[in-house]
Amino acid sequence: MWLTMQQKQAVTREYRPRYQKASKKEKQSLLDEFTRLTGYHRKSAVRLLTAKPVREVLVSLDGKPVKLKPQKKRPPNRKGKRLYTDEVIASLRAVWAFFWFKCGKILAPLMRQQMPFIAQWPTFNITPHVAEKLKAISPATIDRRLKKDKEALRLKGKSLTKPLDSLKSRIPIRTFYTGEERKQPGFWQIDTVHHCGQSTVGQYVHTLTATDVASGWTELRSLLNNAHSWTFKALTDIKNTVPFPVLEFHSDNGSEFINNATEIWCKNEHLPFTRSRDHQKNDNCFVEQKNGAIVREYVGYDRLSGFQEQALLAAIHVPLVPLLNFFIPTQKLKSKTRVGSKEIKVYDEPRSPFQRLMENGELPQAYKDTLAAQCALYNPVELQQNVNKAILRLRQRLAQVNRTQTQEQN
Repeated sequence: MWLTMQQKQAVTREYRPRYQKASKKEKQSLLDEFTRLTGYHRKSAVRLLTAKPVREVLVSLDGKPVKLKPQKKRPPNRKGKRLYTDEVIASLRAVWAFFWFKCGKILAPLMRQQMPFIAQWPTFNITPHVAEKLKAISPATIDRRLKKDKEALRLKGKSLTKPLDSLKSRIPIRTFYTGEERKQPGFWQIDTVHHCGQSTVGQYVHTLTATDVASGWTELRSLLNNAHSWTFKALTDIKNTVPFPVLEFHSDNGSEFINNATEIWCKNEHLPFTRSRDHQKNDNCFVEQKNGAIVREYVGYDRLSGFQEQALLAAIHVPLVPLLNFFIPTQKLKSKTRVGSKEIKVYDEPRSPFQRLMENGELPQAYKDTLAAQCALYNPVELQQNVNKAILRLRQRLAQVNRTQTQEQN
């Protein structure tokens, strides 16, 4: 005969005080009776019979007495001493903020690889003991310990890419890259970020972002506006300054790229030029993800206009580009599998674009020697410090403009 849950609870309340007062031999017989009557496993029965009764609290709610059971406190999962003390977490928080709030999967390998530079910076207060802890901390622990610090850092912007019908028939569409093209450095995706603030009226500064598909190497250039002359001037500078060949440019359907001037420039430079499909951002996904992860993260969503603010934006790009390309690790998607309603993604080990290029078998050794010589000229902490100073100068300029506009309105 099976008992209902209410009946089992009543039997448990009857047997519990008897079991707790009984001797060892009497407990054995009571336990046999209790398990035979309720059907509980012996271990579960012992746990129920040895538990202390929950005391109910009588409170008044809307003039009526109500019995409340106190909530059970969850036992702490942690046992023993804390592995990462407040001193370690304080240094971790300082490094995380200094390198602009990277996630744990990026920050952990960055600290392991660049700790000799980071530990020398006095602002972080990193002792040898703290340095060893920061080199050993896992990405999941970083994200868990900094979870509350990330809550106020989410912002949203707007996309202002508008398709242009002219010339589309002459520019081929590319929707994907073959396996060989993904390994060959030189296939660049390009896009622009509009620094228009809350209004698109008038002229404002743009950032041209270019990303190499194989390595993730990213170049940033500031444009006074989206005029054609500024666009292919920036593309010319990228082509002449990147330390490995440019084999192709691929853009979305924005008018700053799909125009006669850019088409003629690509033909004169003997560069293939392709475009994405309308309203299909995944065709340009390698550079689209950099717009938020780099440009918006470091510069933000404020309105920038005029030569002075363009120069301040360019001053941020000068140290930021080598910092991102030589020292900041990134992850690339290896595979994507759908299992039922879930999509399982597998990523490779975090490595900087410089490391990916040095390991690339398709890149000639002469280019690798040039890259190694350039990397030896930089210190990642000094680069990040210069980025922070440049951003501070831009913020001070924007604050000054806001004060002036407020005074004029008053």
